[in-house]
Amino acid sequence: MSKPGQSALRQRATGSWQPELIGILVLIAVMYLMPYVLVDDYLISKYSRYLVFGLLAMALSLSWGYGGILNLGQALPFGLGSYCMAMALKLRTIPVQTGAGGLPDFMVWNNVQQLPWFWAPFYSMTFAIIAGIVVPAALMAALGWFMFRGRVTGVFVAITTLAMLVVVNLLIIDQQQYTGGFNGITDLAQLTIGGIVFDAYNRTTFYLIATVCSVALLFGYVLSRTKFGLILQAIRDQEGRVQYFGYDVASYKITVMAISAAIAGLAGMLYTIVMEFASPTFLNVPLSLSVVIWCAVGGRGSLPGAFFGAVLVTGVQGALSESKTFLDTWTLVMGVLFVLVVLFLPSGLAGLISQLLGKIWPAGVHPRNETIDVKSNRPEEIA
Repeated sequence: MSKPGQSALRQRATGSWQPELIGILVLIAVMYLMPYVLVDDYLISKYSRYLVFGLLAMALSLSWGYGGILNLGQALPFGLGSYCMAMALKLRTIPVQTGAGGLPDFMVWNNVQQLPWFWAPFYSMTFAIIAGIVVPAALMAALGWFMFRGRVTGVFVAITTLAMLVVVNLLIIDQQQYTGGFNGITDLAQLTIGGIVFDAYNRTTFYLIATVCSVALLFGYVLSRTKFGLILQAIRDQEGRVQYFGYDVASYKITVMAISAAIAGLAGMLYTIVMEFASPTFLNVPLSLSVVIWCAVGGRGSLPGAFFGAVLVTGVQGALSESKTFLDTWTLVMGVLFVLVVLFLPSGLAGLISQLLGKIWPAGVHPRNETIDVKSNRPEEIA
């Protein structure tokens, strides 16, 4: 039997009904219905990219909105996942696009004589998919270990993650003979699994991305409702109090950072499938900062909010940049919109929707960002 304090906490954290879950189910339904509305293959490919960005923003929401860890280097695991998939697909290109023995063309141009040892395992697509998830997660977990075991907090975490992103970006550009440098890895084969070809412009790829996004959203929702998720939110609100109760705060932070990176790496692999290349621009600062903006617009404390915020912002950006009216001013328009959201919607669109629902059903809706009560002197309430 659960303790009264614990039951009260869970009810405050989750609400008597689940608007977050309803939001996720609505997003999933919309994603699977979109191909019936988007009859053009180009639009299918474009909105596939938007969904990938939504998945990336949702990954940041886990670490930032739930764990209070502002990771300004979120593009790092995204880019690493992208390169893992690109390496595997590059080794499957037709011979005319590679050198002798299947050596990638950019290696031939840089006088590389044989395939580097760290490229060889990517002949296996299974290895590539696992690496695209594990490598980003391991790197961010290692970085988190040094930061959180060293009691690094606040803005210094954001600066450290951003610096790590810049270092890896410069490393990839510098090692041109192994990574393709500024040009990245291009001329990739199409992903084929079980005889199914995932072309960037067909519905099969769109449904693959929609399925991964759906699973990730549901996984994040379940995780946030577990004991781990509740303690994580308590750490976000009152880290010192949680540590006083005897919890290993650093381990929780490292874990959520690794989970967020794993999802971001998965998003990076999907992005390579859609874009058909991998580039250092996938690991640059502007993209990483954009993810933070997407989360802020949608609501960093809401998984479906962050996801929808990314899709909405990138969709509006795409529409404005392709419009003759806003061709030269679309960046200014987006900047004004971001400022207005920050000033008037500090909890993002998800916070606005939560407030509106609270006025309609005041007894049944609890805003997702409600602070968990860790000021109590009873540690069993978050146990």
